[in-house]
Amino acid sequence: MIRAGVIGASGLAGGELIRLITQHPDLELTFLGGSSNIGRRPAQLHPGLRIDTGLTVQPVTEDVADHVDVILLATPAPVSAELAALLADRVPAVVDLSGAFRIRTPERHRRWYPKVERRADLADRFVYGVPELVGDQLADAALISLPGCYATAITLGLAPLTLGLGLDLKTVVVDGKSGSSGGGLQLRTADLHPFRNGAIAPYAPTGHRHAAEVSDFLERSKPGTLGSLSMSAYGVSHVRGLLTSAYVFTDGEVDQRTLQRAYLRFYKGHRFVRVRRHTETLIPVPDPQAVLGSNYCDVTAMYDEEAGRIVVLAALDNLVKGAAGQAVQAVNLRFGLPEETGLTMHPVMPA
Repeated sequence: MIRAGVIGASGLAGGELIRLITQHPDLELTFLGGSSNIGRRPAQLHPGLRIDTGLTVQPVTEDVADHVDVILLATPAPVSAELAALLADRVPAVVDLSGAFRIRTPERHRRWYPKVERRADLADRFVYGVPELVGDQLADAALISLPGCYATAITLGLAPLTLGLGLDLKTVVVDGKSGSSGGGLQLRTADLHPFRNGAIAPYAPTGHRHAAEVSDFLERSKPGTLGSLSMSAYGVSHVRGLLTSAYVFTDGEVDQRTLQRAYLRFYKGHRFVRVRRHTETLIPVPDPQAVLGSNYCDVTAMYDEEAGRIVVLAALDNLVKGAAGQAVQAVNLRFGLPEETGLTMHPVMPA
């Protein structure tokens, strides 16, 4: 059994990690870490988890290395930066779910994470962990930085164009809509039910840091290139799930048939990315409600001939494929397990 620890056990992503790890046939939950809920059991923190792991939340010290083979950091970015410095080279594998190490370029990191001080040597060692795109790099990675939820959807949506077809994307404009769980458990007036329910709230209309990490990753990837990528983000009244709509302008010659074939070919053998046709089901897809509770990302690419643009839609559950599920998927690859191990649950719909 692979011994796994979760730090940030009381948060939404932490609870999702506990849920997935305790159902995993090859992972054993051996440590829960935190700071504000010391001594509490998972069942006290997460009402849906009526399980007895024999664990309570404990303070984090370097001694945690004696109890785990992999540690998963479901902590705010400043905390993750400190914990990574403490645990790197003591724990065989550290998987960070925060944004502390997602952006490799120092200047861009300071622009989007001005309060996150990190060790430069660690930043260079972290693998940006999109399993479908860098699975071979995860096999022996000691430090893995998971993409943000929006960034996962955007990157999986654009990768067949840049890495598959080798297109030069001149301009990409992204519209992102996410449920309230994307903001975690921090109390903000805008997230109170009287304001959030039924709302379409433009909380980041002129830019989002998840777009910055996508640019940082794709600019280092070949063969295609990326010109500019901008994003507007909106909060909607769902709890789980997000949808990204990427409007892509390129001088490359494409048509609908070329796009469909390229996406199917690119994701052949990657079971957690489902290439969809927009009208293939009773409701138009991708739709976040068609992936809730699962580790799937649904992707559709369409060519808008009149406007000369490619429209790429991607939907996922931000707490599973956008966080805890992708973390477990990365752990599977890191320790030589089939990547679907413990993640074969189907979506729950309606939800």
